[in-house]
Amino acid sequence: MANKISHSGIIDSIEGDSVKVRIVQTASCESCKVASHCNAAESKVKMVDVMGVNGTKYRVGQEVMVCASKEVANKALLLGFGLPFLLLVGVLVIVLRVSGSEGMAALASLGSLIPYYMILWLFKEKIRQQVSFRIEE
Repeated sequence: MANKISHSGIIDSIEGDSVKVRIVQTASCESCKVASHCNAAESKVKMVDVMGVNGTKYRVGQEVMVCASKEVANKALLLGFGLPFLLLVGVLVIVLRVSGSEGMAALASLGSLIPYYMILWLFKEKIRQQVSFRIEE
């Protein structure tokens, strides 16, 4: 149990072997009795695609538990935040040292993220196979 991340959710739609699950992420203070009167309590609705499941076993509105391994979560964090941050800082430092212009360095570092996210988009199917959720039985 310690090596996986689980969230309960409700099936929103089923298309073939793909199930869309709506997850409501809540802040830890959500269980507090006065959370409804507090601005710190927040919740976010996320949609998760679970691929490769038998859609006939489930129905829309059914409550399910979706999970992913911590390895999958770490890979997603690395692709979504870690590598872009390293790219941003790396390009910023290199262009600043070469050109001496802070403005050019800032624009180049921000511009370097465009091809990075385009490459991610091009490989989204391959990434989806490696970074995926599954429904716990």
